[in-house]
Amino acid sequence: MTDILIIDDERDIRELISEILIDEGYKTRLAGTSDAAMRQIADERPAMLILDIWLKDSAMDGIDILKSVKSNYPDVPVVIISGHGNIEIAVAAIKQGAFDFIEKPFNIDQLLVVIRRAMEVANLRSENIALRSQYQQPLELIGQSAVFKALKSSLDKVTKSNGRVLLTGPSGVGKETAARYIHINSNRFNTPLVVVNCASLDAETADAKLFGVELNGRLHQVGLLESAHNGILFFDEIADLPLAVQARLLRVLVDQSFTRVDGTAAQKVDIRVISATAKDLTQEIERGAFREELFHRLNVVPIAVPSLEERREDISVLAE
Repeated sequence: MTDILIIDDERDIRELISEILIDEGYKTRLAGTSDAAMRQIADERPAMLILDIWLKDSAMDGIDILKSVKSNYPDVPVVIISGHGNIEIAVAAIKQGAFDFIEKPFNIDQLLVVIRRAMEVANLRSENIALRSQYQQPLELIGQSAVFKALKSSLDKVTKSNGRVLLTGPSGVGKETAARYIHINSNRFNTPLVVVNCASLDAETADAKLFGVELNGRLHQVGLLESAHNGILFFDEIADLPLAVQARLLRVLVDQSFTRVDGTAAQKVDIRVISATAKDLTQEIERGAFREELFHRLNVVPIAVPSLEERREDISVLAE
């Protein structure tokens, strides 16, 4: 992948860089404003960005674009260029995740060296991710008690299905470990397992974190639902999910789609949902803290994860 997006408000500069890179065998796209840049990034993720700090007549400057790109596409390298460069700007850009900083007027050989190095690093990261996705270290569940064997049997029965699973049990018994065991042994083992810590979500920020955000009709922030597409979404301590967010999650489970914050188009997703809770959800329903219909949607396959007190025979094995 050699597609490089060049973002500079000076037409002569971006066309000059483009011509140089095309001669070197790269493919290029050009943008003169932040809106044009964000549209192109949303339409197709580039392999790399060459980004000017100062963009005239734009809603965002280069640092704003850098923050957005590194938030949504952390593996895309960004090389900052500026005619007003100083050490403060360079430090700020590097802190925000820029690969390197080049001051105008730049030396062509220097620019090409930085671009080649950035592309090599990006390619190595991609290869590393691909290799890691092909190899999953076995997740060993340890135990020998009858209770443990019953738990493992229950987990093995649901690994190959797409059914929603609700894991229950006291805090610390290993509900997330059980979820990871299902993921690694499922047909989705080479896709993401995205963990949602429901206790850390509040009503004000939960929508943006879960569903993502659009800005001026374009993707601005990728949500956890979108990150888990084709994979598994694990809701840790689902009882702590705010009531308003529960209603929106219920709609996602029914429709298999969602709308980003400030967006209009429905986004289709293929997600398997696993949830976990240390609370009694029937009691939470009775006191009005949890939606009954959401409970029934999540509780397709209930699995109780036993506490250590229930499997004392396993203590010596676990200690070893």
